[in-house]
Amino acid sequence: MFAFITWNPDPVAFHLLTWPVKWYSLCWATALLLGYYNMGRLYKKQHIPDEVFAPLFTYCFLGVLIGARLGHCLFYEPVYYIHHLGEMILPIKKFADGWHVVGYEGLSSHGGVFGMLFAIWLYSRKMGMHYLRVLDNMGIATPLSAACIRFGNVMNSEIVGVPTDLPWGVIFAANGEDFARHPAQFYECLFYLLVFVGALCLYAIPRLKTKVGTGFFFGYCLTTIFTFRILIEFIKADQVAEEATMLLNIGQILSIPLALVGIYCMIGGKYCLKYAEKPGDKIYTLPGTNKK
Repeated sequence: MFAFITWNPDPVAFHLLTWPVKWYSLCWATALLLGYYNMGRLYKKQHIPDEVFAPLFTYCFLGVLIGARLGHCLFYEPVYYIHHLGEMILPIKKFADGWHVVGYEGLSSHGGVFGMLFAIWLYSRKMGMHYLRVLDNMGIATPLSAACIRFGNVMNSEIVGVPTDLPWGVIFAANGEDFARHPAQFYECLFYLLVFVGALCLYAIPRLKTKVGTGFFFGYCLTTIFTFRILIEFIKADQVAEEATMLLNIGQILSIPLALVGIYCMIGGKYCLKYAEKPGDKIYTLPGTNKK
């Protein structure tokens, strides 16, 4: 008989005075900081000044957070949140004994992507950056951030897989279970780390480095992450009850178009060629200047 791993961590990392700081929140903060750091390194290598880079964090933070929250509420539990709009916007929840601050219980990676795309579009317009250059840099930097967020799911014992008898199965005791499941969120965490390493390796190839600004690296990120997401969902437990009767679950339905967009960008589709940076184009134009 296999000795399955029993997983039962405290989701609270520590208390700040009386306020519980959860591992999930720390993982999100780490994801944002690592994304910011990696983007900063790419901007420096591409000789883009700090004053162009500095606003990016604010745009992405708000875009990802708002998009991820609205994505979960509208994609996964629309009926509930239509009648609880306050809980959609604020990190609160109503219980029998009144309102409690619970944090944002439910953040959708697909919603985060859509929010980030919109935020980067606003940022690019404001700073005079080529949209595809910013997206390509994001495609290189953000898989590591995605891995951090999935590790937060590991610490929360959530987004678990279906039952398994494989030797690396995990008993998520925090969920009141005594049988093993696939650690699906951990599979994703490891895969996103590999995607990040792969992006760095591709960027190190001189002829591919010149593809920054064409959508290639953005396409690589979407294709790898969301193709894997389509596949991993087959061994994930249902996130909401409605998925039990669906041929493809919500995560897969949302992932298919993103994976297709990724392939389109990698192969250099018509619109990517139309809007890609051209030799001699300015990488950025600071508002009110003609600096290059």
